[in-house]
Amino acid sequence: MVDPSDLDELLRTLRRALREKVVALLAEMDERQELPESVRQLFVRLGLFALVVPEAYGGLGLNLTHLCRVIEEVATVDASLAVLVQAPATALRPLLLAGTPEQQARYFGEVASRGALFAFGLTEPQAGSDAASLVTRAERAGDGYILSGQKRFVTNGDIADYYVVFGRTGAGRGGISAFVIPAGAPGLSAGKHESKMGLRASPTTDLFLEGVRVLESARIGAEGEGFGLLTATFTTSRPTIAAQAVGLAQAALDAACAYALERRQFGRAIADFQGLRFLLADMATEIEAARALTYLASGEYDAGRPSPALAAMAKCFASDVAMRVATDAVQVFGGYGFLKDYGVERLMRDAKITQIYEGTNQIMRVIIARELLKKPGASPAAPGDGATA
Repeated sequence: MVDPSDLDELLRTLRRALREKVVALLAEMDERQELPESVRQLFVRLGLFALVVPEAYGGLGLNLTHLCRVIEEVATVDASLAVLVQAPATALRPLLLAGTPEQQARYFGEVASRGALFAFGLTEPQAGSDAASLVTRAERAGDGYILSGQKRFVTNGDIADYYVVFGRTGAGRGGISAFVIPAGAPGLSAGKHESKMGLRASPTTDLFLEGVRVLESARIGAEGEGFGLLTATFTTSRPTIAAQAVGLAQAALDAACAYALERRQFGRAIADFQGLRFLLADMATEIEAARALTYLASGEYDAGRPSPALAAMAKCFASDVAMRVATDAVQVFGGYGFLKDYGVERLMRDAKITQIYEGTNQIMRVIIARELLKKPGASPAAPGDGATA
C-alpha cells in the first residue's frame, strides 16, 4: 500500500505533468470532443489506470481515500481527465471484489504492464436509475454464455481494451451476472461518440452485443451475484464522483478568487466589495464541507465499514456544491464568464453530470433515507455500522 509520502510525490508528479503537457490542450479537447492519444499514453506512463491494481500485480494498490485524492487533484485541472482516472477504477472494482486469482493475475497484469483500459457497461436504454431492470441477456451455451443487448453511456466505449458488462442470467435482482469481454470480440461493437454538454473530451458511446460468446471463465463471481457486485461497486465509486466534484469546485473557486483580485470596477478591485467577498466565503465553506464528507465516506470504507448511505451523501452533496460553485464562479466573471476564452463556463457544463451519473441525486436521497430507516436514530457513520445495500 502506498504510504502518504509516496502519495504526495505521486500528486506532485501528476500536477507537474498535467501543467506541462495537458493544460494547453484542454480548450481544443473540449471544442473537438477528442481525447488525444498522447494524453492517454501519458496516463499510462503515470500508472493512472493501475491505481487500484494491487501491488502484487504491479499496480499502486491505492485504497479508496488515496484514489479520491488523485481524482480530486486531476479534477482541479479538468473533469474529463478525472473521468479518465475514475472510470477504469470503477470498472476494475468487480474484479477486485470477486475475481478469481487467475482473472486477477491476467487482467491486473495487463493493466499494470501495458495500461489496458477497462470500461463499465451497465446502463441500458430502459435501465438507468433502475439498474435491476436491465434486459441484456447472458444465456448459457455449452461451456460459456452468449450475450445480446445494448449498453448506453459507456465511458471510453470505443477506446477500451476490456469491458465489464452486466447481463441477465435469470429473473430479478438475483438473475444478474457480470462478465469481462475483450474489445474486438465477435459481435461486440461501439456506437458513435455522443455529443455532450460537458465532459466533452471523455468519449461516451453505446455498446452493442450481438451474440457475443464468452467462456464461463469470463464471468466475475458466481452466477447471479452481479447485483451484489453492483451495489458494492457503487459504494466505492460514488465517493470518487464526489472527489471529482470537489476538485472541479475548487478549480472554480480558485478562478473566481484570481479574477476578483484582478478585475476592477468603480475604481477598485471587485474583491473589495463585501457582497462578492461573502459569495466567495460561502463557496469556500461549501467546498470544505463537501471535501470532509467525501473523505469521511472513503475513510469509513477503508476502515472496513462500507456505508452506502455515506457514499450517497458524499456524491449528492459534493455534486450539488460543484454545480452551485461553478455557477457562482461564472457570475463572478460576469459577461466574461459566459465566454469560452475564460474557461469557467466549461466548469459549469462539466459540473452538471456529477449530479446525474453513478445514480442521480434523487436516487441518492432514496438510498440515504432507506439506510436511515433501517436503524431509526442511528448515524450512517456510526462506528461498526457496516450498512450494505
